[in-house]
Amino acid sequence: MSDEKKVSEQEVKEKSIPTAAQAVASSVYGDKPKRDFRSRGRGRSDRRQKDAPRDEFEQRILDLARVTRVMAGGKRMNFRACVVIGDRKGKVGIGLGKGADVTIAVNKAVNKAKKNLITVAIVNDTIPHEVSQKTGAAKIILKPAGTGKGIIAGGVARMILELAGIKNVTSKQLGTNNKINNARCAIEALKSLRNNPTKKTKKVSVAEVKKDLEPATSSK
Repeated sequence: MSDEKKVSEQEVKEKSIPTAAQAVASSVYGDKPKRDFRSRGRGRSDRRQKDAPRDEFEQRILDLARVTRVMAGGKRMNFRACVVIGDRKGKVGIGLGKGADVTIAVNKAVNKAKKNLITVAIVNDTIPHEVSQKTGAAKIILKPAGTGKGIIAGGVARMILELAGIKNVTSKQLGTNNKINNARCAIEALKSLRNNPTKKTKKVSVAEVKKDLEPATSSK
């Protein structure tokens, strides 16, 4: 008998005669396929995750530091987090939080930032006018820029401008390098923006008005 025939007969026997494990499984579960109970409930959790509303605000950590507090029994270690949140549609805010863990500090900062949201005036993806702001030792200058210029800024000012939704702007930070003070100064500068800035009216004297009226009276 050739090798090919031996192989074919052996395959037929394996297909026709079930193993001991297969016989026990068929007697217990029958001919129905075995259900996988490990995947039970996964569909529900996936549906819940899809149906859960997403937070519309993006958040970024501006500064994270470990701080100490001197108590009667010694020093108590905490974490301080400064977070900025924004929806890239004109709303932005910063918050400061402290906690025994980094997660607790960040969550506190996010909750405070949501309470301190401001609405930024945006015209054609840039700011409507030039503004300079001084808060404490921090100074910042913001100037509008043309389309395609991008955000010319560094440090915390860049993150704040991006989350505010401003795409073209030029800025310069002066004074201190403290991130929290610079962030507060940038927020105050954005808060002072106006869609229709008030123009300075020129004071006109009575003599100038009479001069303007003289030609009209002489012609009559």
